[in-house]
Amino acid sequence: MYILGIESSCDDTSAALLQDTRILSNVIANQDVHQNFGGVVPELASRAHQQNIIPVVEVALRKAKVGKKQLSALAFTRGPGLLGSLLVGTSFAKSFALGLGIPIIEVDHLKAHILAHFIDDGQAGGKPLFPFLCLTVSGGHTQIVRVDSATAMHILGKTIDDAAGEAFDKAAKIMGLPYPGGPEIDKLAKTGNPEAFVFPASSMKGLDYSFSGLKTAFLYFLRDRLKEDGQFIEKHKADLAASLQNTIIKMLLNKVKRAVKESGINRIALAGGVSANSGLRQALLDMAEENNWQTFIPKLQYSTDNAAMIAIAGYFKYLDGDFAGQDVVPYSKSR
Repeated sequence: MYILGIESSCDDTSAALLQDTRILSNVIANQDVHQNFGGVVPELASRAHQQNIIPVVEVALRKAKVGKKQLSALAFTRGPGLLGSLLVGTSFAKSFALGLGIPIIEVDHLKAHILAHFIDDGQAGGKPLFPFLCLTVSGGHTQIVRVDSATAMHILGKTIDDAAGEAFDKAAKIMGLPYPGGPEIDKLAKTGNPEAFVFPASSMKGLDYSFSGLKTAFLYFLRDRLKEDGQFIEKHKADLAASLQNTIIKMLLNKVKRAVKESGINRIALAGGVSANSGLRQALLDMAEENNWQTFIPKLQYSTDNAAMIAIAGYFKYLDGDFAGQDVVPYSKSR
């Protein structure tokens, strides 16, 4: 079967073609306009999706060498995400599929990140066996999920306020780094001392997270140091990035270690945009070696938002005959 996937949850317009689980194309159009504002502007994002979605789908079909009449189904991101952006993708999916007479499949963005591990791109790399635990970390969400099958997932813990990715981005903005800030923090951290500064890590009960306190503490720390030295950030930029990143990674992985102990599952996957962070990847590998875990880390092209993960999620729902109707509407927050 041929599945066309469409992703439009935030500021990337993406379309991908899968033949069963094998990827044929994965095209992404980024939106550089947001760099001028230091963050994603929802109205500008939805307008850019309107401009990009038809060309992106055309390129994806052409690269895959698949005609639109060969498509078996169309999978699209229903949510969570920016509502205006989701409306563009949902509306296009419904109309395109209706014209072709093929079914549509609504996909949850966060579940799709997890299922990206099952994309077959013809290269070596194992896929996790069920059940496994997945740490999903992005700009808007942080979760530990028990994955019992491609369609059965249970959230064991999540952030009660800010996500880890948001903490990275807000800290980067406070430091005056360009948007998006997360990759800039990662880049600077490679040359910094992770023990140079100590920031408070929250100690939530159970497997939940909280990053708002860390973000506030970082802000106040810099405010006080800048009163003493106006060049403090510039002089200590790499050490600040490394210390902040080290704190966030410890917070994330301490909960994963607890989840492994409580569940008895030692197969650990990483997913979401922040899974591209090199420090987090290496720290997970180190902890896995120390504790004899199996780890599954996505390739960089499947870490950030992309339509291939939407298509693979659509593939599994197609097998179950789980199709959506033309009355389907997007949702902005996790259900």
